[in-house]
Amino acid sequence: MRIGVAGVGRIGAMHARTLGSLDQVDQVLLYDPLPGRAAAVARELGAAHVDTLDELLAGSAGVLLATPTDTHPELLRRAVGAGVPTLCEKPIAREVAEMAVLVADVEASGVPVLVGFQRRFDPAIVELHRRIRAGEVGTIYQVRATGNDAEPPDFGYLPSSGGIFRDLLIHDLDAVPWLVGEPVVQVFASGSVLVDQAFADADDVDNAVVVLRFAGGAHALLTGGRHNPLGYDHRVEVLGSRDSLAAGLDPRTPLTSLEPDGSRVGPDAHPGFVERFRAAYRNEMVVFTEVVAGRADNPSPVRDSLVSLRLAVACDQSRRTGAPVSMLEVAR
Repeated sequence: MRIGVAGVGRIGAMHARTLGSLDQVDQVLLYDPLPGRAAAVARELGAAHVDTLDELLAGSAGVLLATPTDTHPELLRRAVGAGVPTLCEKPIAREVAEMAVLVADVEASGVPVLVGFQRRFDPAIVELHRRIRAGEVGTIYQVRATGNDAEPPDFGYLPSSGGIFRDLLIHDLDAVPWLVGEPVVQVFASGSVLVDQAFADADDVDNAVVVLRFAGGAHALLTGGRHNPLGYDHRVEVLGSRDSLAAGLDPRTPLTSLEPDGSRVGPDAHPGFVERFRAAYRNEMVVFTEVVAGRADNPSPVRDSLVSLRLAVACDQSRRTGAPVSMLEVAR
């Protein structure tokens, strides 16, 4: 099959390279609105390129959208209108109201659309999800998720990032409810500026905590930060009545134990999210091609991304007011 990639910046080029390595992909077709960039990346990867999105859609069995966020709604509608299965990087839209309309339109079309939340494709997290659904964890008591960047993002990116809850913690706001399998009924969030004044200047924070209360009574504690000098760190722990399980805890975890026989931070801690989730990104592309071929169900549907955006909005509201937020108060 031929898979198209719209937007070949860092993430798009990474996806294109991975797609080109898959046996089921005969050719990768590239498009980028920036003149000359698609041709340059195509030469590097041995791929083909086109000059317009219409050409990309006409020549692809499936298309991946990795263009700037503001372009996602229009491009996704064009892809769905052309009947082309699509994987769109998160978020598919910035605001809840806009996303709600877009989700309804996508679902009405019947065209498969996956949202690029790579944690849903991480081997350990997928296995954690399987064990929870199989009843091996029992009743979930608590979930703890940690996500820390090794280095802060470019400060010029901050004003357009949407803030720490929509940019960094959005991944856990998607993955944790997916793992628990219950709706969140209440959110509390708090944050501080401890890394750099640039975050405050962008009306953002660089360290944050989130408490989610689920309908069944379980709680999840999410923590996120923009600087961990030991390396990139992402872990999820689930404690239940039958078992306690963790994903992301291995010799590369940037955490030093003070116990005599405890773990030490090695020289190969992950420098960033691309390295930490390399297997997840590859699995994401494999699953996408299987969905395009009609051989797999969609594991990351658009309606779930609406759930995570609503949670991010609630987090920001709670952080600003200092009070818990009922999810009934957040526009659906």
